[in-house]
This record gives sequence, structure tokens and C-alpha cells, in this order.
Amino acid sequence: MEPGPRDLLVMYALQNAVRHRSVPKGGTVLGTLMGNHPEYRSRAKEMAALLADVLEEVERMTPEEREGRLTALAPGLMVPKMQKRERESELPDLEEAEHGVVMRFAPNPSGPLHIGHARAAYLNDFYVRKYGGRYVLRIEDTDPRRIERENYDLLQSDIEWLDLAVTETVYQSDRMDIYHEHGRRLIELGGAYVCTCEAERFRTLKLEKKACPCRSAGIEESLALWDRMLAGAFAEGTVTVRVRTDLSHPDPAMRDFSIFRIVDAPPHPRCDTRVYPLMNFSVVIDDHLLGITHVIRGKDHIANTRRQEYIYTYFGWKPPYYRHYGRMSIEGLVLSTSAIKEGIREGLYAGWDDIHLGTLKAIARRGILPKAVRNAMIDIGIGDTDISFSWENLYAKNKALIDPVANRYFFIPHPERHLIGNAPDQTAHALLHPNHPERGSRDLMFSGEVFISTDDITGHKMVRLKDLFNVRISQDEGILRLSYAGDSLDEARAAKAPIVQWLPAGEAQSCVLKKPNGNVDGLCEPAAALEIGRVVQFERVGFARIDAVEDGIVQAYYAHR
Repeated sequence: MEPGPRDLLVMYALQNAVRHRSVPKGGTVLGTLMGNHPEYRSRAKEMAALLADVLEEVERMTPEEREGRLTALAPGLMVPKMQKRERESELPDLEEAEHGVVMRFAPNPSGPLHIGHARAAYLNDFYVRKYGGRYVLRIEDTDPRRIERENYDLLQSDIEWLDLAVTETVYQSDRMDIYHEHGRRLIELGGAYVCTCEAERFRTLKLEKKACPCRSAGIEESLALWDRMLAGAFAEGTVTVRVRTDLSHPDPAMRDFSIFRIVDAPPHPRCDTRVYPLMNFSVVIDDHLLGITHVIRGKDHIANTRRQEYIYTYFGWKPPYYRHYGRMSIEGLVLSTSAIKEGIREGLYAGWDDIHLGTLKAIARRGILPKAVRNAMIDIGIGDTDISFSWENLYAKNKALIDPVANRYFFIPHPERHLIGNAPDQTAHALLHPNHPERGSRDLMFSGEVFISTDDITGHKMVRLKDLFNVRISQDEGILRLSYAGDSLDEARAAKAPIVQWLPAGEAQSCVLKKPNGNVDGLCEPAAALEIGRVVQFERVGFARIDAVEDGIVQAYYAHR
């Protein structure tokens, strides 16, 4: 019989208590439950109530009793005392999070996500899994100029690839009535006013720390203008709604900033309005109404946090806890959505998954796993120091995941056909994976001729064809001559002969290895063509994802060494 939620909580609480020799924090146990059993995420409050009783029970046990109980209930969760455990990256605790959190990831559908978006996505995801609670995916689509209908599907597929612990999805475009209602309320509270000043005139007054004439208008006058805005009486650029702030604030950007504007075109693909909230307003309304408890975002939002505090104060709401992490520069691949769109239109890029790009789709096409991206982002953490993103660290995280499972194959770049003189016919038995002989081997039948990369043999007197035999190399009037030199691996080692890849002349498959710095034409084992959608290791070349077979040519995308 499958264990119920209380039994699972007991097991996870005992596991944590045995591992750390202390009574665990409730959020940690809830996070483990929600991470392993997402069906309980919608019952977070119920699970928290059950857990309180479970923790009291565990606290009353001696260390020996905890070990005995865990062994009886779930021996597979026991960690042997002498077993070395891999240290998992840990992020600092959040304040006031012990009873669960509500966090959000809030992308806009201007295009697909790129590697930079993954930082916020996974940092918030980490804490939701750790403490338990809700993870809101909020699509911030209140700027119709940046939105195309297809982008919603692109965004959703990226979210699915990231495998976030999302409990609910909210579209801001579905909430326009809510924003309009709260816009009216803020005007009624005296916290905002409708401004019809020309933009340049207002900018001059703002820099002089002076109020515009609209600021002194009464609430009723602003409400009348607000109603006319909603009725379509104003053209784009002629009116805005401003928050009443401190005109003497040292930062001009804080002085009476805008929170609503008119946008005439293009029409929004999901809603019918011309009065759109700006980010600092819609974010406050949503964070409050959705119950967001903690916000983790980049320190480029610190100024926005200060703007939003004005709105929280006017409404009398408590803001969430904020953590602002440092900037992360990402070099080597294109990230700009507008630059990518232009490149696709001009034929510079094949699509959003072109491997010259830093989109998640491009990274996935190369065989980078979402868990590797997650692990890299958790390693980076939430510190406020500016950093440069390390692709090498991401590749190391990915290699740790794919190396144990990726089958091995030969790939010959720039191959040339060679006859090996005096060589007996043989069959090489190359393991699919050196650490898993139970998976079997690839049988490569040699019969006189092979394909080899000439670069691998130039300058050597002897080489060893991997898993086959030794080959002696000589030159006759500038032409390389290859001849059989025995089977002894010891002789090859004594001669310091390099081990090189090869393929039987009659069993090679055309293959193109696609890399960001240029494609490599070559040959691979025919069996590699059966690995479509999977990552393999081309021995002594690197890991690659087999994407397709087109016109008899294997299309492989290079991941990393």
C-alpha cells in the first residue's frame, strides 16, 4: 500500500533528523514532500498542520530511536554513516519562511526565455521546494508592443523544459479590470492623479523639483479624467496617471512616476483595452492579491522596489520580503530578443533554437539538461556581487549528469580512406559505456580499409586503432603508407603510440557536428543514427545531441567536452 501524506512526512522528517542529528525545520521537510510528491502542493496548509504533529513526535525520540524507526519504515532513505555524501549547494535561509512561502517568476512574452532568465526561475523554485508553498508563474503581458501571440507558446514550452514547481499561472492581461479598479482607488486615496501635461514640460518641472499644474487638481477632477481615459477620450501620449511622491527626492526617477498610460496600437492579442498599467503598479497589485511573501530578483530592480513602496504605503499593505542579487553578465552567445528576431528575419539564425543563441531552446538542442542549468544557477546563488556567467561551470554540471548515461561512439572529423597493409580481418568490440559493460558493445568489422582523420596520424610512426590493433606509418614519396603492426597494447604503450578513432570503410555514416564556431563534416558509427533526441559521447571529441538524420546525414549538435 502506498504511504499517505503523514507517513511520508514522518519518513522525510526522520531522514533529515538522522542525517543532521537534530530536529529538522518544517520548511525543509515540506519542501522535500512537495518536491517528491507535487500532488500535495495544492494542500500545503493541510500538510503544514500534519507536519507540526510529526515534528513533535520526532523531537521526543532519541537518535537511536529515530534511526531504528527510519530503518523500519524506509530503509532506502538511510544514509550509511561511513558513506561519503555529495555536498549539495545550499542557499541562505529566507526570513519568515518557516511556514511556507509564496513566490513568483514573472517573465514577459516578448520571446522565448534565455539562460539569464533561468537564474530568477530556479532561485525562486529552490525556495518553494525548500519551504513548501506556492509558486506563481505570472506572465507580465501589459505592453502590447512587445507581444506576439506565438510567444505565449514559446514561453510555455520553456517553462515546461525548466521543470519548475509551478502551482498556478496568472496572465496580467486577464486582470485589467483589477488594475483599473485599483487605479481608481489609488486616485480616491489621494495617492495618484491624472496628468495631461506634455511629456517634455513635465520632465523640465520634475528636474526643477516643481509640481505640474495637474498635481494640485482635486480628487474629483482626477477621477473625471480617469473615467474619460477608460472611455477612450484621450490619444496615446496625451495623458498618464502619476503616483504622488516626494518631489524633492534626490533621484528624479522617483518623482511622481507614471503608473498608467494609453497605448493605441498594436491591439493586444488577449485583451481589449487602451489603458495599460505600467510595471511598478501591476506588480504591487498582483504581489499583494496573490499573497506573494518573498521576491527574489536582480539588483537592477532596487529602484523599482523603492517606487513600489510608495504604492504599498498608500494602500496600507505590507510589502513582501525582497532579496536583490547581483548582475550576471553573459558573454559568447546572443541574448537580445530584438537582435534575434532581426537575425531570424535576415536568415542569420535558423530559428529560436539556433546554437549561436543563448536561448533555452538553443541550449536544450545542444544537449544541456535543465537540471544542469538549475545546478549552475544555485551555485551562483543570491549574492549581491556582480559576476560573469561561467559556461565552463555549466558544462561541468551537465557532464556530471550525462557522462554516466551517454553511449560512446566514434566520430571521424575530415576523414580520409586508408588501406592498412598485411592486416588480418578482425572485429573490434567497443563498449557502449566503459563503466557499464552490461549495456553491451558496438561490433566494428575491419576488412582492409578504414576511415581515419589524417591529422590524428600525421607526425607519428605508430598509432593504435582504438579497440583494434597497432598500425605502423611510413611515407613513400609524400604518400602515407599504413601497415599492420600487431595486436599488443603493451607495445603501443611502449612506443607511446596515440590511440585514434577509426571506422570500417564499409560501415561509416555521414555526420555533421554542428558547433557555434562552425560545423565539422565527418563520419560516425551507423548506430549513432538510432540515438535521435539523446546525448552521446563522440570519443575524444566531446558530447553531442543527435538531432536528426537528414538525407542520410546524421545531424549532431555539439554540447561540450
